[in-house]
Amino acid sequence: MMPHEIKPDTGLCTILGYNAQTGYTRKYFNKILKHNGINATAIALNITDEHFDFTMSSVAQSKVDRMMIEKEFGQKAVSYCDTLNDTAQREGRIEFIEIKEGKIYGYCLDDDAKALFDKPEFLDDQILFVAKMMLISNRWFDAKIDTNDIPLLIGE
Repeated sequence: MMPHEIKPDTGLCTILGYNAQTGYTRKYFNKILKHNGINATAIALNITDEHFDFTMSSVAQSKVDRMMIEKEFGQKAVSYCDTLNDTAQREGRIEFIEIKEGKIYGYCLDDDAKALFDKPEFLDDQILFVAKMMLISNRWFDAKIDTNDIPLLIGE
């Protein structure tokens, strides 16, 4: 989605990372939204290590209410969360946050993504990554979850 296509009714979320604008998170998340005909997009926030602490310490008081965290910040972001899901606690990293009433909730989707498949041990990291993007797009924008679409999304 191009900036001029964003309208008042466009659903928004944020991605935080070194190369959030051009990274795989934004690429696949927006592909899934487009594939489902959903008027929403992920706004990328490219930051460096020196800006991470300020960004995370002020996010709960900002207008941001949901943010994907790129891999490079997944472990570091844990300490800014008020609550973690079980997988995030076990893995010691998060993939996205949600802010509710000034509190930051951190989530890791490893278990949820693997649960979508009969034999997750045979899947590669890219398939599991796209499955996680499907889970997030479903959670935030009601996109359908159809693992049969993953090869199509990867091949586009």
